Amino acid sequence: MTAQKGKDLLLKVGSGEGGFITIAGLRTRTLMLNAQTVDVTHSESAGRWRELLEGAGVRRASLSGSGVFRDGASDARAREIFFAGTLLQWQVVVPSFGTIEGLFQITSLEYRGDHMGEVTFDLSLESAGELSFTADI
Repeated sequence: MTAQKGKDLLLKVGSGEGGFITIAGLRTRTLMLNAQTVDVTHSESAGRWRELLEGAGVRRASLSGSGVFRDGASDARAREIFFAGTLLQWQVVVPSFGTIEGLFQITSLEYRGDHMGEVTFDLSLESAGELSFTADI
């Protein structure tokens, strides 16, 4: 994968009509994939090295972003999703890599503002089921 512009990484939420809409005005985005391990080391493990159980453990993804809302509708949509605690389909599009898609829940929604600047927000999501990955061809 060659170097890509950060603005090209997109975070999208399901529109409810089978499509996706890009969340407004994200300036920074982060995707974290995590796979917990299951330690099965025992007294007879070779050289007393740790052994892991293949294919076991819990996998999860966390998404976060920060930026500005482009309009009142996108702000209202984020608040609506957060307060309802709704699990929705989300997509993360990583250019020249692929698309990760699945159910996520907004776990944090923060607002802040500087005296001489715009109101900004921070948004965090946690996966809530199996994710799919579609590679860019």
